[in-house]
Amino acid sequence: MKKFAALLLAVVMLMGMVSFASAEDTKIAMITDYGDITDQSFNQTTWEAVVKFGTENNVEYKYFKPATNDTAGRVAQVEVAIDEGYNVLVMPGYAFGGTIAEIAGEFPEVKFIALDVAKGDLLEGGVALKGEAYDYNPDNWNLTDYVHMDNVYCAIYQEELCGYMAGYAAVKLGYTKLGFLGGMAVPAVIRYGYGFVQGCDAAAKELNINVDVKYVYGNQFFGDADITAYMDNWYQNGTEVVFACGGGIYTSAVDAAKKVEGAKVIGVDVDQAAVITNYAAGEGASEEEIAKWADLTVTSAMKGLEPATIDALTDVVINGKWEDYAGKIVTLGLVGEDPALNYVQIAGSTQFEDGKFTQEDYKALVKGMLDGTIVVSADIAAEPVVTNSNVEYLGNIK
Repeated sequence: MKKFAALLLAVVMLMGMVSFASAEDTKIAMITDYGDITDQSFNQTTWEAVVKFGTENNVEYKYFKPATNDTAGRVAQVEVAIDEGYNVLVMPGYAFGGTIAEIAGEFPEVKFIALDVAKGDLLEGGVALKGEAYDYNPDNWNLTDYVHMDNVYCAIYQEELCGYMAGYAAVKLGYTKLGFLGGMAVPAVIRYGYGFVQGCDAAAKELNINVDVKYVYGNQFFGDADITAYMDNWYQNGTEVVFACGGGIYTSAVDAAKKVEGAKVIGVDVDQAAVITNYAAGEGASEEEIAKWADLTVTSAMKGLEPATIDALTDVVINGKWEDYAGKIVTLGLVGEDPALNYVQIAGSTQFEDGKFTQEDYKALVKGMLDGTIVVSADIAAEPVVTNSNVEYLGNIK
């Protein structure tokens, strides 16, 4: 018995040493997408997750910011990171598809973890490198003909689900004239938008009312005077709340909403309530001015960037399960009835209201999605079918 106990202890110690050695040999680099680690959005949330993981597990980490927002700039920073000994690379954003296609095969010993990078993003990068035309029907795509995937893991999200939650919540909270301002019409943004339309319509049907939804893309991921003017027209002609979905494009929605009493916005990707409040108040604003805009954000449709990053790094670095991830593109969504644990959700700062839309109502909504009572289409090839909504699709602003 003593010999067995001693043997068991030795095995446990050995496993611990292997795990420790694996973590000790790991250096994690995050390469930023558009923006930087203070963007209060995609990059910052992912970076904070890397920092949290690295700090808690005594793993070295660093971020690298490309000099230019293109594949060449991102590839250059990947090469710098690898030259400095970083062997697990975290890359947030669809734009990394071309980077992975170009460089993953050159560094088979490096593990690439890409968030929000889908098959189409990777394929377009690979095809561009080969200079070949291809069939745009996803069913006919053969990714491995164009991209080395043996050391690549990609996580994508069911944006249509949290988009649906946001639209459903907004209508339940009493808004009947809504808008969707997307960034660029890339798949993730379209899924957000079409989910939003479906959620608005479902809530309207339950309430036995009709709602109006204006739908447009800015064709860029930042706000400017032209987009603000477009939003001015919406708000000043009755639109009550706009889902600003696409990086910094929310600034135009906020600038326009500030001019109309009672106008609201919906944030995206992370809980943007504080970001939107601070932007509306302005740099160096007084506490009184900040408080003035504290209720500007109805809710935010969120991706679980932090849990997705930490879960993957824990399995890959600590648990040694890279083989469960390598070569895969995994779609992340709901994992249980507790909304806070899901990879897609709405923000805790949502303006829940008794008698309209409460936290219990939110939990019931999630439960319905899990058990199949509520079905949300992920189809981006066709506009959602609606029954209680007048949806006006307006193309691109620019």
